[in-house]
Amino acid sequence: MRIGELAARARTTTRTLRYYEARGLLTARRDDKGHRTYDEDDLRLLRQIRTLRDFGFDLEETRPFVECLRAGHPAGDSCPASLAVYRRKLDELDALMGQLATVRETVAGQLRRAERARDALAADSLVPGGPEPGCELGGLTR
Repeated sequence: MRIGELAARARTTTRTLRYYEARGLLTARRDDKGHRTYDEDDLRLLRQIRTLRDFGFDLEETRPFVECLRAGHPAGDSCPASLAVYRRKLDELDALMGQLATVRETVAGQLRRAERARDALAADSLVPGGPEPGCELGGLTR
């Protein structure tokens, strides 16, 4: 198939395919007129790259999977280098989840503090001579 058909079937652009070729992730063959030609293996390779990219892998992290596919492994992820990328990505995700958990706890603490402050102000406004309740926009109600 030609580059336009491959791009359409892979749901990408010809520009992306040329970029992948320049990066060594995709290898184009040439027909007798010099046009790039591709086959079903190239489409499978592009789908693997797309799946990994959708999962947050950067382009260079897809290289071991591409090489594994080229070596004849059906899923492209059973080679040692692919497994190493999976391990690094899991470590990265675990670290991010830890950071998010810390941020979540900080925000939850701020919310609890703000709710206590709001409740204290509401209780004070019920006391004669206490402060007037504020509106949601920070002004005073009258």
